[in-house]
Order: sequence, then structure tokens, then C-alpha cells
Amino acid sequence: MFTGIVEEAGVIEKIKPTGKSIELTVRAGVCGRGLKVGGSVAVNGCCLTAVKITTRGKVKRIQFDLLEESWQRTNFQFAKVGSLVNLERSLRANGELGGHFVTGHVDGLGKIIRWERAGKDHVLDIAAPPDVMRYVVFKGSIAVDGISLTVAAVQKKNFRIWIIPHTFEVTVLRERKIGDAVNLEADLLGKYAEKFLATGKTARKRRA
Repeated sequence: MFTGIVEEAGVIEKIKPTGKSIELTVRAGVCGRGLKVGGSVAVNGCCLTAVKITTRGKVKRIQFDLLEESWQRTNFQFAKVGSLVNLERSLRANGELGGHFVTGHVDGLGKIIRWERAGKDHVLDIAAPPDVMRYVVFKGSIAVDGISLTVAAVQKKNFRIWIIPHTFEVTVLRERKIGDAVNLEADLLGKYAEKFLATGKTARKRRA
């Protein structure tokens, strides 16, 4: 479980396809502290397991193994060596929930259709697939590349969010441009609410 509060932007150092998986090696500082093999890290909002960790000074190199399906269903498929990735360590039981509950299970890919500066802030419009848009609500939460953000406006096929200077500076958003793909995870609470309502309707029909 994560909160969508990105701790740092790591750097991809190696992408190596193998027979069974794709090895992704990321250079990290803060997120490498205390991390052990088997630990979880949200990388661009995708929950990955650290399979190998090496240390050089204060820098950690963390290796993750991704299945082909995970690679194709996320924006890792467009990543290159040198690309930045958002990193967040898993939430501790006594940790602070600064964003919202983020599972690290990407629901789909969005596409940036507007990305421009507005005063000191930035405005970001993202087109999203229907199975994500169904959970997007005004003033609700959504994870974009693992960043917990508040929805500022909702259209039929896209939504808008405002990015403050701090978020722009410390995340991969500073590298993003129009046309880029972003990982999206809809609010978990919305999914459960939909499930409970559907179950309730089914139960009422059976009793009728």
C-alpha cells in the first residue's frame, strides 16, 4: 500500500529483456534507505518488488523484474535509460497518510492532451479509457504516475488537474509533454463503493 506522495525521482540505469522477464534497474537515494530484497516500491505508481540491491556511496541501484504483461500495460514500455521515474516506498503501519490509498495496481494508461503553465502552476489535461473515467469525480483523488492528485474538472473522456510548483519540481512531470502516456490508478474507495452497490442490487433482486 502507498499514499501517492512521491519521495524522489529516480533514474533508470538499465533495461534488459530476458527470457522470462524484463530487468529494470533504477538509481535511487532516499527510497533505497532501509530497503531490502523482497521489499516493495511504487515506480511510476506501479508496485514492484526489489530483487537485487547494490550500494555505491549514498546511492542504491535497485533491480526489479517485470513480466511482459506489466511492461505492456504501463508506460514502462516507453521508458529509456536515463528516464526519470517516480519512487515511493510502501506505507508503514505507523506512517503518515498524506495523499490517498494507492495500491500500486495500474488501471490503465492515460494520454496527456494539454500541459501548460498557468501563472506559477501548471494545468494538465489527461484523456483516459472508460474503465478509468467511470471512477473519476470532481474533487476526487487519482494517482497519475503514482502521484496523488485532486481532480479539478471532469469531461466525458478526459479530466483536469492542477500541478503546484513543488509537485512539478520533484516528480517526473517536469519531463512530461503532450502526447506522453501516464499510468493511472483510480481511487480504491470508488471501486469498493461500486462493488457494494452492485452486490446490494443483486441481493434485492433475488429477494424480490
